[in-house]
Amino acid sequence: MEWLVVIGVLNLGLLSLVVFFLIRLEMKRRGQDGAWASREAQLRDAVGLAAAQGQQAVERRIADFEKAASGDSAQLREVLLERFGGLNVEIVEQLAAGKTSSQHSLGEFKDEVKGVLAEHGQKFEQRQGEALKALQDSLREGMKDIRTQVSESLSKSSEELGKRVENLTERTDGRLKEISGQVEKRLAEGFEKTTETFISVLQHLERIDEAQKKITELSGNVVSLQAVLTDKSSRGAFGEVQLNTLVRNLMPESAFEMQKSLSTGNRVDCMLFLPDPTGNVSIDAKFPLENYRTMVDPDRGDQEKTVAERLFKQDVKKHIKDISEKYIIPGETADGAMMFLPAEAVFAEIHAHHPDLVDFAQHRRVWMVSPTTLMAILTTAGAVLKDEATRRQVHIIQEHLRALSGDFGRFQERMDKLAKHIDLAHRDVKEVHTSAGKITSRFSKIEKVELEDGEQTTAGLLTDSED
Repeated sequence: MEWLVVIGVLNLGLLSLVVFFLIRLEMKRRGQDGAWASREAQLRDAVGLAAAQGQQAVERRIADFEKAASGDSAQLREVLLERFGGLNVEIVEQLAAGKTSSQHSLGEFKDEVKGVLAEHGQKFEQRQGEALKALQDSLREGMKDIRTQVSESLSKSSEELGKRVENLTERTDGRLKEISGQVEKRLAEGFEKTTETFISVLQHLERIDEAQKKITELSGNVVSLQAVLTDKSSRGAFGEVQLNTLVRNLMPESAFEMQKSLSTGNRVDCMLFLPDPTGNVSIDAKFPLENYRTMVDPDRGDQEKTVAERLFKQDVKKHIKDISEKYIIPGETADGAMMFLPAEAVFAEIHAHHPDLVDFAQHRRVWMVSPTTLMAILTTAGAVLKDEATRRQVHIIQEHLRALSGDFGRFQERMDKLAKHIDLAHRDVKEVHTSAGKITSRFSKIEKVELEDGEQTTAGLLTDSED
């Protein structure tokens, strides 16, 4: 019998839970959690109340059953079954009534919610319209304020811009005036410089004209020089003049002689008087240039140039042989002589293309020199002469040094005596200074004594007056 009671209680609990979950699902489906919360609480209270009533009814039934337990068990079972069946029917009816009531309440609640939502929708639309209208009014007022501020700002900006444009215009005008002044100044300076340059160009053109005239004159002189070189006697005179100029510029007058006559009756163009072991050196300035000019003439043919070259070599060899035989005299001149070539081109031609002539000259002890090499030789010879003169004057220098040494010895003795006298004078000065100090101290003591005596006398006079 007890299990039947338990089953009934469980059935009631299950039914209550089923109703609760159905209501919960319906509320979730609707999506109105906040609005349905109160309705859910009411339904929950109704179900709890129904369950409590059912439980009370069951308890009453159980109590009645316990009272009637003393009866027949068969009758009791029938009675219980009948009563339990009636209880089930009552519970089902109550549940059906509760469900119907809940559905009716839900319908009413839905209607109420719809009404509330419609009312709230109307209020929301009304408030939204009012807010939109207020926002539009606020925007209109704000736009008016913004337009006013923008207008004021634009007016201020236009005024400031106008002032800045005026200032900029004034500065630009001033700057343009300054630049214009500078440009005018620079243009004036440029014109002055251009004028000066033009004048300078004219002066240079005048100088060029003068130089052109001088070049023309020089061309005439060159032509005449070529004519001079063509003649043999004139050619010799040209070489002698060039040799004379070099020797006189680099050697002392006592170290050379022009057109020196020898013991053989020959006359050399220049004789250098050098110290031993070199001795007297003869210099010849008459060099044959006729065939050389033909050899280097661009207007001549190759065959003619070849013939001129062969004749040039013959002339040079003959000239070297003549110098060796005429101007090298044992005991009178040096063992060699110099052949002066008046042109550097001739000297370079012989050494570059005719080494056999150089060997022949060395064999004959004839030294070929150009103006440049002769200048170096004469410079060296001048230094040798100066050294020789210095060596000749060595004994005189030694005598002067001996005399100077004696004079310095006497000077040393006199200096020692003077030093002694200076020491004595210094000691005398110290003694005089000491005596002066003593005398000064004596005077100081005398002054102090006089002051003391004066004070004593004054004190005596005062005493007498008091008496």
